[in-house]
Amino acid sequence: MGKHHHHHNRRDFLSSLGLGCASVGATTLLSGITNMGLLHAAASANRSWVNTPVNGNYKALVCILLAGGNDSFNTLIPTDSSSYNEYAAVRTNVAIPKADILPLNPLNSNGRSLGLHPSLSKTKALFDQEKLSLIANIGAIVEPTSLNDFNIGNNLPVGLFSHSDQQNHWQTSVPQDRNAVGWGGRLADILSQNNMNQDISMNISLDGLNQFQTGNTVQPFAIQDVGTGSVAITGSDSNSFYQSMKRQTLDNILDVSYQNVLEQAYSNSIVGSKSNSLSFGSAIASGTPISTIFGSDKLSSRLNMVARTIAARDTLGVTNQTFFVQLGGFDTHDDIINEHALLLSTLDNAMHSFYSAMEELGLENDVTTFTISDFARKLVSNGDGSDHGWGGHAMVMGGAVQGKRIFGQYPDLYLGNPLDTGAGRIIPTTSCDEYFAELALWFGASSGDLTEILPNITNFYDPSSSTMPIGFMS
Repeated sequence: MGKHHHHHNRRDFLSSLGLGCASVGATTLLSGITNMGLLHAAASANRSWVNTPVNGNYKALVCILLAGGNDSFNTLIPTDSSSYNEYAAVRTNVAIPKADILPLNPLNSNGRSLGLHPSLSKTKALFDQEKLSLIANIGAIVEPTSLNDFNIGNNLPVGLFSHSDQQNHWQTSVPQDRNAVGWGGRLADILSQNNMNQDISMNISLDGLNQFQTGNTVQPFAIQDVGTGSVAITGSDSNSFYQSMKRQTLDNILDVSYQNVLEQAYSNSIVGSKSNSLSFGSAIASGTPISTIFGSDKLSSRLNMVARTIAARDTLGVTNQTFFVQLGGFDTHDDIINEHALLLSTLDNAMHSFYSAMEELGLENDVTTFTISDFARKLVSNGDGSDHGWGGHAMVMGGAVQGKRIFGQYPDLYLGNPLDTGAGRIIPTTSCDEYFAELALWFGASSGDLTEILPNITNFYDPSSSTMPIGFMS
């Protein structure tokens, strides 16, 4: 056998670093402009930020995506005899036994007696303490929609009942457009200048890139739920010969001054990411310690890191932040009774721990947590589970929430009712836009900003109104 010679060049070495092509090609650059904000990076990556304490007025929104389509009608369940019998008749073998339902006694009345899934005991406690409310039959719609509109296909969301499309619609609130940026991103485009630290995004994700936090100029800053949260280049914390050489080589490449502004921007974006990652990790390490105990599951770990990030808000130099976390597994076509119970138990424990941590920090009135999901599930059983639905129920938690209430219109559940598109797939009567507009107004957006943040809002609500769209925020 002949000798095999290895020729390592700069391109090969960069590929081994996971940085791809050594020379920054036009395609990479053009993609980078939209996905990494390179023109902003070119101007700002070399700017240092000062850890100036923030005085008051801190506000955070925490979005929890229940990925896969939460079975909403087994989450919030009718309990009065006639409504429960209607529910049990349509749900058959996937109905929750009436004796197991946790009854709610809301401060407002929508004409029904309702209760929570038996796994949601801590959620019920938060509800009873006026720290949490529910919004009934909410979903992604372009405009108020009737059964006739549905039957003739009048201005419906694109890709209705598809996971990817419906998750996208909840995150953008523009269900007629697959290519819209996220409403949290548009919110940050407007409000991110409130933060003294402009080098770490207002939008922080525990689940990587997401549509909700992606704006026209603001991109999410991805962190992880271990260590100090910062995401570094592989091997950056190792002093082995190879990793040290790799870091030195990368630093040498990044130290070069490039004449092409976009090549320089690409270099600056990596330098900035490296610097911001180190700065973020340092801030988390020095943040106020939290004694609240969180569970070991992924959602609890993620919300624990959200809490630790909020605890470091002064060191980070921020007054406005959004967070994105998700809990997967809700696509329960099979074994729905057992799977859903476990998922809701995980959600129940994690949200309760997170609220306790906010109370510990004295920020329970300044942090609002809200749930979204692809869609509810059909009322009709498919044998051992339930298939994709539409309108469902959401939870919102925080000291600023008008708690112990159920907002929106809880629908009739009998088959063939005026909102039933078939098999108990219910048309939403409250829109995502109303939900998100109220959160945005509480967060600090002006009424004049709403049409930019939520392009469909005027189909449901007059931004000049003196009342909130739904009324769940104080």
